Amino acid sequence: METRENEFFTRNSELSMEFSKYVLEHPEMDDLLTEEAVVVFLPEFDAELADFNSRMAKEIEGEGGRVLYVKVKQMAPKIFSRLMGVEVGVARSQLEH
Repeated sequence: METRENEFFTRNSELSMEFSKYVLEHPEMDDLLTEEAVVVFLPEFDAELADFNSRMAKEIEGEGGRVLYVKVKQMAPKIFSRLMGVEVGVARSQLEH
């Protein structure tokens, strides 16, 4: 069974991947991202994760670290493929058998 912290790690990883895509589409974000700052997500749609991340951020700041807070209002449903209008066919000789 997955531990609670592993579950939070998995949820944060998904947010991190999506944020990476967002940053690629919004290069102006590069100015805010530094190697010294830890990115902490505060998802409004996941209060439990936001609370966990907020506590983690306070620990980081308490130890003198810098935190960049990223509030996320919502996340679109997962899309597994961006392909559209796909037509798949087999060779005509295979259809005749």
